Amino acid sequence: MKDETMEPSGVLIINKPSGMTSHDVVGRIRRLYGLRRVGHTGTLDPMATGVLVLLIGRAAKAAEYLMCDRKAYTATLRLGLVTDSGDITGKILSQTDFLPEESMVQAVLESFRGEIEQIPPMYSALKVGGQKLVNLARRGITIEREPRKITIYSLKAFPTDEKRDYRLEVDCSGGTYIRTLCEDIGAALGCGGTMASLCRTATGSYGLNRAHTIDQLELMTAEERLAQLLPVESLFADLPALHLSPFYEKLIRGGCAVLQKKLGCHFPVGTRIQLLTETGSFFALGEAIESEEDSVPAVKAVKTFVL
Repeated sequence: MKDETMEPSGVLIINKPSGMTSHDVVGRIRRLYGLRRVGHTGTLDPMATGVLVLLIGRAAKAAEYLMCDRKAYTATLRLGLVTDSGDITGKILSQTDFLPEESMVQAVLESFRGEIEQIPPMYSALKVGGQKLVNLARRGITIEREPRKITIYSLKAFPTDEKRDYRLEVDCSGGTYIRTLCEDIGAALGCGGTMASLCRTATGSYGLNRAHTIDQLELMTAEERLAQLLPVESLFADLPALHLSPFYEKLIRGGCAVLQKKLGCHFPVGTRIQLLTETGSFFALGEAIESEEDSVPAVKAVKTFVL
């Protein structure tokens, strides 16, 4: 049996090219690093480019514990065009030469800022009844979808040299569909709209400035590729950290819950915590809980990453 402590492990930021699926990217990285355990934190459409966060080796265990990260995108909104997929790769459903003035576009954006509801598109990787919506859509099947609350923290539109196109800059919560945002803006303007391009510029704290293309990685030596892996704790950089003495570290590693008063901390129940050794090395993701015996605050590991 392969010793997993010897496997490469960490977070790899890829600048995904257009035309590849997220699954294609995972396959290429598996071959480059010689590993089966490679996952990602959020699918990008084949036509989209930009930040794709991959989890390598033991870091793949973090996927189920990640919160919906804040994301940033640059997209092209094409007005006067409606397609069945919500982007320019789909079948054209309607077109119009009516184009609103820029002042109308800017005014409409205000209604899309803040917390809003959005209906997930049929052309998405979202699963309903065990089936991806996109697979149903490709068979001509449309099903009812429940609206979901999302947050648009920032939304800006800039005119381009192409009269129909606006460059959108979007800062939003995870689970936001930019193609749907383009469609909804177009519908609100009365001319229809679709997404002509999409680039994810950031996922959480990971931006394009930290991303590598697959071509760049393929030109590197094995040692250079390993050096591009970020530590798994970078996934939890926004969480509070707790240093543990060797005694309490051993207890928590063994599956015990330790009372917060003994650890000298005060975290609200439900808080996720970075668990560090006495010298500051990350080894597990923890959570503040109520102890089973007397319902007082305690800390317990929910996933150990460093054995």
